[in-house]
Amino acid sequence: MNNAPARGTAAARPGGPSRRVVVTATTVLAASVALSSCSVPAPRRSTAAADPAPGMPIATSRRAQAMQILAHPDDDLYFMNPDTQRMLDAGVPLVCIYVTAGEHDGKNHIPGDWDVPADRAGYSSARHQGLRQAYAALLGLDRFAGWSKDVASLYGGHRAEINTLTNGRASVDLIFLNLPMHTTRRYMALPSLWRDRALGLNTVVSAGSPLRRTVSYDYDELIDVLVGLMERYRPTVIQTLDPDPDIQHSDEATRKKDSEQRGYSDHADHTAVASFSWTAMVRWVARATQDSGEVPGFVATAFRGYYNRHWPKNLPAAVLQEKAAGLVPYGGDPDWECGNTAGCGDYNVGGIRPLKNKKGWVRATHHRYPGARIAVATEPSGRLAAYGVLGLRAVRWRETRPGSGQWGNPDDLGGGPLAPALGAATLKDGRQLLFALRFAALDGQGGPNRREVVLLEQGSPGGEFLAWNGLGNPERDDDRGRRIGVPVAVATPDGRVHLFVRNADKGISTRIRDKAGRWDRWRDLGGEEIQDGLSTVVDGAGRVHVFGAGRESVHHWTQDTLGRPLTFRPDSRLPVPGGPLAPVLTRDGGIELYYRKPTDSMVMAVRTGGAPARPRKEGFDGYGPLSAAAAPGGLVLLGKDTRGRVQLRNRTQLLTRTHGIAALDAPALHAGRSGTTVVGLGADAHPWTWLPGAGTAG
Repeated sequence: MNNAPARGTAAARPGGPSRRVVVTATTVLAASVALSSCSVPAPRRSTAAADPAPGMPIATSRRAQAMQILAHPDDDLYFMNPDTQRMLDAGVPLVCIYVTAGEHDGKNHIPGDWDVPADRAGYSSARHQGLRQAYAALLGLDRFAGWSKDVASLYGGHRAEINTLTNGRASVDLIFLNLPMHTTRRYMALPSLWRDRALGLNTVVSAGSPLRRTVSYDYDELIDVLVGLMERYRPTVIQTLDPDPDIQHSDEATRKKDSEQRGYSDHADHTAVASFSWTAMVRWVARATQDSGEVPGFVATAFRGYYNRHWPKNLPAAVLQEKAAGLVPYGGDPDWECGNTAGCGDYNVGGIRPLKNKKGWVRATHHRYPGARIAVATEPSGRLAAYGVLGLRAVRWRETRPGSGQWGNPDDLGGGPLAPALGAATLKDGRQLLFALRFAALDGQGGPNRREVVLLEQGSPGGEFLAWNGLGNPERDDDRGRRIGVPVAVATPDGRVHLFVRNADKGISTRIRDKAGRWDRWRDLGGEEIQDGLSTVVDGAGRVHVFGAGRESVHHWTQDTLGRPLTFRPDSRLPVPGGPLAPVLTRDGGIELYYRKPTDSMVMAVRTGGAPARPRKEGFDGYGPLSAAAAPGGLVLLGKDTRGRVQLRNRTQLLTRTHGIAALDAPALHAGRSGTTVVGLGADAHPWTWLPGAGTAG
């Protein structure tokens, strides 16, 4: 059953530019370019932002609805899977919004026959057919299953093609906005629309579409259409591409071959559509909370794109084969009888070609903001508190009573708009510190685009929080400042707090808070390039250690003595990691790291700190991030198996969570005196609890 609200026509909203330049993809499919020296751009409308003050009511429907916002047909299959597949398997309804028509140069290249005529309307239609084939297969149906096709009325009088398919509880809506990939001058259309307030774009009409005429979009109209779709579907999970890709210096030939924008590791369309998407989320929250309205209860995830080309691959064979299989029906075949006269898929993509592609996009899935969705702490009353991000704002859930495993409604802590993963540290007196990456400004059309690290400090153990405190950004330039990672922090026995973020050069920057609560300046710790997803631990002597996953080895920063600055400690003996590392303090005060090598499903353990590097195989097959903790009964490992199910291994058992709401990302592992508790966030944007020892499921 599809839980999306009924589709209807939203009311038009005033305020868009009345005069603008309209640029089209092709003079055959759309109106001619209107260029006028007397055209005056409308004043730039700054992005509305919700009040960051805490205490707002939050919507909690406890229904699940997923939304994906893509630049091109196939971005979801290359960059968001297997996460998408896991939600569909759990029966979560999904709506996919494709912003461009995917028409490119109009050539649907058949392997072995590259001399094909350009047909932009036909190529767009063939890619849409490929998506229908792919999502039918992901829903467990025949790839040629029949979809319903209709025209959706969108915000402000816009219209778009919508395709719908249902299988049991799960359903998929495909919405094609069909903005062009290029202008008639061969400029990239979406990046230009993000930057230029004097620009408008006419859509492409795909062959065979029930939508017969073009429509026009400007900057604000695209954002408002996305907001309108959020208001209509009320998603609890929103998945986007990366709004702030890494700096990547390549020579021009390599850059063009890799389809990357100048200076950054992704396609320019991906960045522009992600920026529009996050701006739309900010605007949705702002509009929803006007006049004491409720904060929409949703969680967001951004996925890396062409980043996958530059780092070790993190999907083991079983997961990779499953992911690549989704691209086979999308690629299709010219000999198939699919019923779409324009073509049966994107012919250069299907079969084994995704696995043969040297760019390796399909071989990894990386989150832009990695880390556990939930930070867990025990309050003085004995009940657990869980902290996370909901509606782009920090929230706190509390157990209804100690040990119940049931969670009350979220308390709004404000601070938005925030990236989805929080950093957390617990002071000696039990007070919590929460660190977040904040979108301090997110404006196109030449407006500011700025990120900052912010802190929320608890006034008393288990009590209320003080005001948000800005900690700035280790980068002085706004563009470089957009590239920083998720903050990670740790409190030391001497009363200090160490804060770390991955910086624009892909190294680590730090700030330290002294015993009196004063923060020093940002400092670059040097070292070599790492992926985001930092891990930190304090050893038996009170020294701080930070670990990051490099391209060729584990990268390690630590102190010589307590209270001294951290320095980089290269150690090429340690095997290459495929992703973030889970450090654990051993009984003798040393540190062991648990992680998977690239493309490997098996976890291994290795001792650090000058001990011989003798990796020990731990089994525990799966993929994705790991958590590890030294519990009273011995080491506990937490992660996902190759089917995406949460699993836990203690000294004597391997336990798998087989019931409950679909789990998002990495859950939190809380090892207390009473045993091990796993707390995660579900696709319904509400926490769940799993007590493996008792065999319960959240």
